[in-house]
Amino acid sequence: MNENEFIAAFRKYLSPVSKFLARRVHRDQVEDLASEIFEIAWRKRKSYVTGSELAWLYRIGSYVVANHRRREAKRGTWLPLLDADLAAPSAETLGIANVMIAEAWSQLKPSERNILALTAFEGLTVSELAETLDISANTASQRLRRARKSFEEKLG
Repeated sequence: MNENEFIAAFRKYLSPVSKFLARRVHRDQVEDLASEIFEIAWRKRKSYVTGSELAWLYRIGSYVVANHRRREAKRGTWLPLLDADLAAPSAETLGIANVMIAEAWSQLKPSERNILALTAFEGLTVSELAETLDISANTASQRLRRARKSFEEKLG
């Protein structure tokens, strides 16, 4: 990927990457983490596969968010995230108005919530999900099926 292709990808995918981050971190941190994602993408541009840009950026983003959460936990600065007035509402919070749905969502394993969020809120296909999670399409399909089943069971 040359510089012009990277700039075009940056312009095209900055908004979806920012939305991805806004669902996972405090709104004040979205810009910095998006910058970090694209910085890493630039450094690793030789490993990039044409046609899978967004899934590739989401995969990088999942690692950046995980690292960010570890840093925050070490600093003990996660407490402000519990204050709903200060934190950006997550897509899950915005999309889950029904108490029963919210309760069932909270009972899911984090991995199940992640898979469902990537498909429902980020709109990834099974093949994009597989690429984002760095697993086979068959494994992604099975995990998605199990996550959906688990969610249905928790809804009653």
